[in-house]
Amino acid sequence: MSLVMLSIENQIARVTINRPAKLNAMNSALIAEFIGVFAQLADDPDLRAVVLTGAGPKSFVGGADIAEMGAIGTPAQARAFITSIHRCCDAVRTLPVPVIARIQGFCFGAGLELAAACDLRVAGDSASFGMQEVKLGIPSVIEAALLPGIVGWGRTREMLLLGETFSAADAARWNLVERVVPDAALDAAVDDWLGKLLTSTPRAVRSQKALMRRWEKLPLAEAIQAGIDSFAQAFDSDEPKQALGHFLAAAAARRAQKHGV
Repeated sequence: MSLVMLSIENQIARVTINRPAKLNAMNSALIAEFIGVFAQLADDPDLRAVVLTGAGPKSFVGGADIAEMGAIGTPAQARAFITSIHRCCDAVRTLPVPVIARIQGFCFGAGLELAAACDLRVAGDSASFGMQEVKLGIPSVIEAALLPGIVGWGRTREMLLLGETFSAADAARWNLVERVVPDAALDAAVDDWLGKLLTSTPRAVRSQKALMRRWEKLPLAEAIQAGIDSFAQAFDSDEPKQALGHFLAAAAARRAQKHGV
């Protein structure tokens, strides 16, 4: 049985973390499969977007596998294990196309870090979240470093130092997720976003994601210059000319219709 299921249809990939009996907790075997799947997706030039979710209604990802962490005996083993989870998160962040986290049930620890690495996040209203590592004798690390940029330092401190669980409504109020919908409406919400993504041109979307990643690392003046460079590079292809032409033609048609021409 595959621990990470992949399907691709109409240029949309759906990746499902498939360990529902263990709340989709991430162990070494699952991590290796996940990294391999995202490496495959990164090489697909026709891909437009990815939807990432967990199998079953109980959990998106319940965290790193507690039993495997409990068997860690040395700092070197700990470093190797947590670095492998970081590689999963980084594979999501560096994927050339947007990744949508479809969050149901538990989203704890490594699962929340994986969700934070996604570009867009929608949660079912019964989802619950938490960074509980401090209760297990370890700090929250790796992509928890993204949280201050998403929810601010105050909420990050609350989440990481107290280690308490919180609701989907809280996650939305804190800007950790962009949308909360009834559990039964999760797929419809994802499809709504996918439909909107597909109205944009593919090269521009890839360029926008890459540019936003650069913005995270650059001072303001350099970020603006990177945007200028990205704008100029867009005209390496005829995609802008075609899209602008379609826009202008549609605008002209609307004007003509309005004036009864």
